[in-house]
Amino acid sequence: MHHKPGFYGDFGGTYMPEVLFAPIQALQQAWTQLKYDAAFKQSLDKALKDYAGRPTALTDVPQFAKAIGASRVLLKREDLLHTGAHKLNNALGQCLLAKRLGKQRIIAETGAGQHGVATAAACARLGLTCVVYMGSEDIRRQAPNVLRMQLMGATVMPVDHGAATLKDAINEALRDWSAHFEESYYCLGSALGPHPYPDMVASFQSVIGTECQTQVQTLLGKNPDYIIACVGGGSNAIGLFSAFINDPKAKLIGVEAGGHGKRLGEHAARFQASTKGVLHGCYTYVLQDAHGQIAPTSSISAGLDYPAVGPQHAELYANHRATYVAIDDKQALEALSLLAKTEGIIAALESAHALAYARVLAPSLMPDQTILINLSGRGDKDLPTLMTQPALTEVLS
Repeated sequence: MHHKPGFYGDFGGTYMPEVLFAPIQALQQAWTQLKYDAAFKQSLDKALKDYAGRPTALTDVPQFAKAIGASRVLLKREDLLHTGAHKLNNALGQCLLAKRLGKQRIIAETGAGQHGVATAAACARLGLTCVVYMGSEDIRRQAPNVLRMQLMGATVMPVDHGAATLKDAINEALRDWSAHFEESYYCLGSALGPHPYPDMVASFQSVIGTECQTQVQTLLGKNPDYIIACVGGGSNAIGLFSAFINDPKAKLIGVEAGGHGKRLGEHAARFQASTKGVLHGCYTYVLQDAHGQIAPTSSISAGLDYPAVGPQHAELYANHRATYVAIDDKQALEALSLLAKTEGIIAALESAHALAYARVLAPSLMPDQTILINLSGRGDKDLPTLMTQPALTEVLS
């Protein structure tokens, strides 16, 4: 699959300013050693079990399935992980790795705030200093998460320029890292960026897929027919997909943010445009204008609001191994409210995009087919957003 390190087919690589080559190379070497290190794996597995609460449940949701006209729907419950989303799997992994490298200060970026919260928690747990860059627009949208980070001792740095969202926060985090890499470690929250980050994050998130496959085999005696996950940068999706990639019968579907319109700037659906370019250190599909400038994005969910996608997903798309679809804001809101009403589970707006696509897919399924959805996060962080949604207020009144 990999013809050169750090590439997935044509995608990936290490496109970084010279000042960051030294720390990136040091990280590549460290990761090569630690990836298969038994003691490192053991300490991570222990933290995931005793602190994060793994394994997470696999939940059969019959009322939701009935409501959408599917015979069987299963949810992988990453919303039950400590801090409320899949992000902690990766934050614990990278912070343990940083400690092994002797770094005391952790830099992170966050969009929806979940990676920031997870990194703040991992740092508090492991006795590390934590600085989180977050766009001021996201700070406004995700106020509860900002307070959670501060309670756990992290410094939240607002980023005002650009669109003041995730892309801009990553730019600032990279600037900080290039100035302080001697004592600092950059903990990236998604399966993107320069090599070795996509491989590292996918590896730490693969626990979702590995665990889930065992659970599904116990329950069904076979793999599910459809495996659906939302895709922002792509870490929760690649984590789930990884266990099923080698089963050609399992259909992999990534769900992007269709936002509120089809024009550039009104959504975050990178595969609908499928233009290639470099952003934040890697060559992949990006949303860009006719002049190659990175386009603004829009989504009701801060975690899917990013103009590029991880290189592993770019390869899965180019090879036709996975299908990528877009779901708009309204469909995501409707799916969120349907799952809550039918099953008593309030999903994150990001994950609600995956639920919404199951509704689109259900009518075309055979009676014996099963859908597995990664419920990558819980919706508590989205309550402020939900309170302002006229569409939802109507549903509830």
